[in-house]
Amino acid sequence: MNPESRYLQELIIAELGVPAAFDAAAEIEQRVEFLADRLRVTGATGYVLAISGGVDSAVAGRLAQLAVERIRSEGGQAGFVAVRLPYGVQADEADAQRALAFIKPDETLDVNIKPATDAMVESVRHAGLGDREDFHVGNVKARQRMVAQYVVAGARGGLVIGTDHAAEAVMGFFTKYGDGACDLTPMSGLNKRRVRAVGEALGASPETTGKVPTADLETNNPGVPDEAVLGVTYDEIDDFLEGREVDEKAASTIIATHRRTAHKRALPLAFS
Repeated sequence: MNPESRYLQELIIAELGVPAAFDAAAEIEQRVEFLADRLRVTGATGYVLAISGGVDSAVAGRLAQLAVERIRSEGGQAGFVAVRLPYGVQADEADAQRALAFIKPDETLDVNIKPATDAMVESVRHAGLGDREDFHVGNVKARQRMVAQYVVAGARGGLVIGTDHAAEAVMGFFTKYGDGACDLTPMSGLNKRRVRAVGEALGASPETTGKVPTADLETNNPGVPDEAVLGVTYDEIDDFLEGREVDEKAASTIIATHRRTAHKRALPLAFS
């Protein structure tokens, strides 16, 4: 990596709060306490999170379940609602059920987002969705999923958890006001391999921690691996975020994508 890339790497690591040292057990304790403390401070009745079957939502879900159990052990009242949000029939439903068995949520709700998504797409089709319609519909799916989570959270007096972590944040790999919308992000600062390590320490199965990551939002091209979209591997992203040397092409891709997606990590621009 050239000196400029190394300098920008250091700035990005600091911005995203990726620590140099990592201990899975310590991370679990700190993040469970973070979640428990937000319930103590806010008086919220618990957490809501969509469970897809991937490692990110499985780990965040288990942390949330441990946090509400901690509150109950102190004499408080709190619960965790895991929400399944398939678009019709989910091809990898078995993965989602495996994740739920690992999380052991207090409650599981199923909401099919297909009717709401299709209705929204039809209502705006006259605007012209162009040749990237499948991509735009994928973003509608992500936003409908967050709408559903906030409906449940509002009805229960809870907070919505996001699954964003440093490897997704650096690439802006989330839908703005979709999976990027939430009340708190208990996995921020972790890169992908550290999320997997936390999952392993929590007791998640290898099938869950090792599942190939996919946003799986496009109907006509389902199950596309994240890495095929990102143009770099998670290992390269993780090495970059841990301050390791990566080849210049990967570094340039990460830095350029981080710059291009800055608006996703920022609050709305306000006039001043």
